[in-house]
Amino acid sequence: MLCTDNILLYILLLPIFGAILILFTPGSQIKTIRTIALASSMLTLVVSLFLWIWFDKSTAKFQFVNELLWIPSSNINFVLGIDGISLFFVLLTTLILPLCILASWGSIQVHVKEYMIAFLVMESMLIAVFCVLDLLLFYVFFESVLIPMFIIIGLWGSRERKVRAAYMFFMYTLLGSVLMLLGIIFIYFQVGTTDITILMTSQFEPFHQKVLWLAFFASFASKVPMLPVHIWLPEAHVEAPTAGSVILASILLKLGTYGFLRFSLPMFPVASIYFTPFVYTMAALAVVYTSLTAIRQTDMKRIIAYSSVAHMNLVLIGIFSFNIPGIEGAILQSLSHGFVSGALFLCVGVIYDRHHTRMIKYYGGLVHTMPIFATLFLFFTMANIALPGTSSFVGEFLILVGAFKANTTITFLGATGMVLGGGYSLWLYNRVAFGNIKLQYTSHFTDMNKREFLVFAPLAFGTLFMGVYPEVFLDPIHMSVNNLVNQVMLSY
Repeated sequence: MLCTDNILLYILLLPIFGAILILFTPGSQIKTIRTIALASSMLTLVVSLFLWIWFDKSTAKFQFVNELLWIPSSNINFVLGIDGISLFFVLLTTLILPLCILASWGSIQVHVKEYMIAFLVMESMLIAVFCVLDLLLFYVFFESVLIPMFIIIGLWGSRERKVRAAYMFFMYTLLGSVLMLLGIIFIYFQVGTTDITILMTSQFEPFHQKVLWLAFFASFASKVPMLPVHIWLPEAHVEAPTAGSVILASILLKLGTYGFLRFSLPMFPVASIYFTPFVYTMAALAVVYTSLTAIRQTDMKRIIAYSSVAHMNLVLIGIFSFNIPGIEGAILQSLSHGFVSGALFLCVGVIYDRHHTRMIKYYGGLVHTMPIFATLFLFFTMANIALPGTSSFVGEFLILVGAFKANTTITFLGATGMVLGGGYSLWLYNRVAFGNIKLQYTSHFTDMNKREFLVFAPLAFGTLFMGVYPEVFLDPIHMSVNNLVNQVMLSY
């Protein structure tokens, strides 16, 4: 039996051990390298499921806490722990990584060793971001994630502009975080520690809260991303390999919303409420603008990328509603977006591997030759527009219920994203799946193989299960969200 005190440490270290094994494996043994990467990521997933099984739903306290001394003289220690808010982000990370490795099984043929190491190291860093309970170490891992992602886009990207896209991704997200580092240093000198559990109970002056909130906002907004710092995302998605796009959409975009939930709201409640009209305005504009922009795109990845910006800004509207339905809906929608958006990028990857283009004009009539693919693509397209019975419907409904209590105008603008989403999603599906087969462009007709179907199966199950029975997901997060809302309202 695993020791519950150290389970987070095991989950954190398992991908690192896999990366070390691959490091000492000859680069010519490609099958062995892929097997080690898949086995270590699958083992990480299995161990992480025990977090859900053993999680105590009756408390808002951090669980599975593990403390290691790092710089004890400066009161900075390596502390791991999760609550209801971070639980499912960890599980989403451990689920998506083995799927990314499976999706790359045949498409990545060069520098396979380095590719797998980059993914495993990134998995470990992402888990650390969602688990670490020290603000300075959170910043370290928060920024460290950029390095393997930068390498993945720059080395294994699909077109000539991949290096430019990698630099755009790196610079936009790094520059925003410089202000957050200055804010962390200020907090350290004010409180004398960067321990999150202590900072949650610390009271900052209203003026200091506003300045610190803006410093943290600069970092989190570029990760979400919000207008006008969203332009790196479509560029990065288009140039990244399929698995890179999947992990970017499913996990990396959640770092921004997680940062707002973990730090901005509980630590700076006065400033969070003060800046709510600003966040609402920017998020509502992003939902409408990016949805309209998605309609006129000709590259399939760009459509899904702009769709991701719209969905993540809707999540922000839920977070800043400051009520339980809104925040719970935001967390569920973040998880749902991880399933659905990741699956849509995988759908694009399936046909790109066969026909080596993502331009919509070259496709048509795939339902006749790839019926299994067309069925799955339709399912995830419907999930993307929040069809009742799918996970997105539950998340978006709760967000709109929470936002309606706070601001009806913003709720209306947020809801237009669902209508526009139906427009660009169904139009994309119609052009790719139906109509006449374009024989002059698509000559290699083969439906999905067993490996590809296996990648989609858990995402389809998760999307359907959350849509039909969301209580399983809502129960563990309820106490933590309730505690967060009370904390914000009492401090204000």
